[in-house]
Amino acid sequence: MRICLVYDCLFPYTIGGAERWYRNVAQRLAAEGHDVTYLTLRQWPRGERGEIPGVRVVAAGPRLPLYGRGGQRRILPPLVFGAGVLVHLLRAGRSYDVVHTASFPYFSLLAAALARPLHGFRLVVDWFELWSDAYWRDYLGPAAGRVGSAVQRLCLRVRQHAFAFSELTADRLREAGVRGDVQVLRGLYAGPASAAAPLPAEHLVVYAGRMIPEKRAPAVVPAVLRAREQLPGLRARLFGDGPDHGAVRAAITAHGLSAVVDAPGFVATEEVAAEMARALCLVLPSRREGYGMVVVEAASVGTPVVLVRDADNAATELVEEGVNGFVAPTATPDDLAAAIVKVHDAGAGLRASTAEWFSRRSIELSLDTSLDAVAARYAAAGDRA
Repeated sequence: MRICLVYDCLFPYTIGGAERWYRNVAQRLAAEGHDVTYLTLRQWPRGERGEIPGVRVVAAGPRLPLYGRGGQRRILPPLVFGAGVLVHLLRAGRSYDVVHTASFPYFSLLAAALARPLHGFRLVVDWFELWSDAYWRDYLGPAAGRVGSAVQRLCLRVRQHAFAFSELTADRLREAGVRGDVQVLRGLYAGPASAAAPLPAEHLVVYAGRMIPEKRAPAVVPAVLRAREQLPGLRARLFGDGPDHGAVRAAITAHGLSAVVDAPGFVATEEVAAEMARALCLVLPSRREGYGMVVVEAASVGTPVVLVRDADNAATELVEEGVNGFVAPTATPDDLAAAIVKVHDAGAGLRASTAEWFSRRSIELSLDTSLDAVAARYAAAGDRA
């Protein structure tokens, strides 16, 4: 089949769960003999080419900074990318059987919808999240938030086959009246199917992720201070970078924890994995997660997690309370610290049950399972065509 994947980022030029997903989809399809085009914004230096082995990578727009100083997505890049996608699909849409796009940043999805009547390709859409009106207002402010919410609703009216990566998003899509079938994909993990034997836990808390406001990384620091009242030897390492990195460092200094907490920024994947494997727990106080890959990665080495219950946090679907971690009611220092202490008190038994939880769900959580579902959807679309 002839397939066009559409996303404005490309791994490893930008790093994130969606970037890894689309690269993996592209590589799997190419390995199976499909003709694959990856449509994206240019993120590589001028004069070079973005590369995925066996895949044609096409830049539909110039290199642009995607995020503003506050960590929110900028408006211009999605508009530029949407225009570039529209031009490409108007010209070349007849050469594709399926166009598979991310819902976000929306204008590329609307561009595909505009071009489809001319060429008749099938449209598959990944919904990693569906934001509520309240979250749109918080994210962009009252006026711009209303516009963002309206654009999202317009995307829901496009006829499509929708993939969601959590029950939270799938339920919201159905309630919002998305025009098409909704299928849940639970597997994004590309590692071994069996959990590694858990290492003995050290008095170490790990955070791993982008440091953007919705992930609330600075909340880890006072939580560690409070937890040290019962666990005096507790240390922490916060991996990642972003607009809140300075706030994390400031919190470390303000709470006098420079000797026991560090925030080194982005480091090698191998270092994060090694620290996570020996950590007491992973603490991720996000208010919004579309999936929560790092929860699965932690479980694969027997490390429990501490999350926060929030209306937009789909990662909590990956936690069985007391089996592979705990969900704190809020991100306050008291609640996070109490959850960290619970992990400590549960001891080696919790690490064993975390590894067992991963092994029990490894097939469902595997990337291959989701890629099989995507390939089956493409085949069904080809049969109908």
